[in-house]
Amino acid sequence: MQPLARLLAALAAIAAFALPAQAFDTTARAAWVYDVATGTVLMEKNADVALPPASMSKLMTLYMVFQALEQGRLELDTQLPVSTKARQMKGSTMFLNELDRPTVDELIKGIIVLSGNDACVVVAEGLAGTEDAFARRMNEEAKRIGLTNTHLTNASGWPDPEHRMSARDLGIVAMHLIEDFPDLYPDFALTEFAYDDRAPANRFNRNPLLKLGIGADGLKTGHTSEAGYGLVGSAVQDGRRIIFVLNGLETEAARAEESERIVNWAFREFSMETLVPQGQSVLVAPVWLGQPGRVALTTAEGVRVLIPAGAEDGVTAEAVYDGPLAAPIAKGDRLGELVVTIPGGAVARTPLIAAQDVAESGFLGRMQAAAMRLGGRAWTAAQQQGG
Repeated sequence: MQPLARLLAALAAIAAFALPAQAFDTTARAAWVYDVATGTVLMEKNADVALPPASMSKLMTLYMVFQALEQGRLELDTQLPVSTKARQMKGSTMFLNELDRPTVDELIKGIIVLSGNDACVVVAEGLAGTEDAFARRMNEEAKRIGLTNTHLTNASGWPDPEHRMSARDLGIVAMHLIEDFPDLYPDFALTEFAYDDRAPANRFNRNPLLKLGIGADGLKTGHTSEAGYGLVGSAVQDGRRIIFVLNGLETEAARAEESERIVNWAFREFSMETLVPQGQSVLVAPVWLGQPGRVALTTAEGVRVLIPAGAEDGVTAEAVYDGPLAAPIAKGDRLGELVVTIPGGAVARTPLIAAQDVAESGFLGRMQAAAMRLGGRAWTAAQQQGG
């Protein structure tokens, strides 16, 4: 283990990478806030409790539709029939009827902007034949992508005692939608949509953040009397994205206020700092029987961490490797790790890799190394004898 004096000197003016002393306090029943670039959970509250998700579970329905588009099972201009069951759906709708043949593109916008329960049934029946079969497929896919506290019984989030998702699971679905489908995700930023000019007064997106100029670009609101008011949201500022989930708020106004407050907190309380730029050597380590006898250790993508505003200095960093390293070494070989220790006990680990090839010494080099070792031993013996 070797201290990194040079890196520590560079960190002297940087505040400690740690959670803030004053964590975000929310009135939501469950909450989860995530920094995408660093994979850091900034805060969580009952994040793994399976709760009624209301219309926020439509994100899983949209994930299934986006996946079908990617796989070629649907096209954006594919027209789907509207069943009587779809037309009879209550709550938020696109006002579809059995004579309509909406395109997949229109149905996506109708689900995102209008929260159309009828549109959810249309895509569910279009992909799986029945809504029940579609729900079974969603549950299978939910397990595949790592959702551990999710069980879905319908495509729309219609109240059902067995229809449940945790805040963390909702956030994971949001992350998949953003990262897996970058060409389709921009629809989540639409502020209004009216299918065939029907019910124009209801054409507006209920996401309260989209027009505030704080970088919000999606995703989905939800509300039922059982679930309360919730929002799965995302925002980008200065290239940094956060995803958050709030569920179980008492009023629509509380949802708007808490959502704006949590976005401002996530960006103002933390800033991204580069501790090691990409390509910069962290240290030079000795190589036994190597030609050359030293190798620079670096990181594949640099090291970036979140720094809470106003925190005291306190970051420490060490390179951990078993030395001396043995030749031969190929550029990119993982040789150790950079351990950044954070006040309070948190640790960030980044692999250290070889910056260049190191060949094994030839016969002459090995003989010289052996001679130096023997010479060192002889000198030590002479010292012990007083010579």
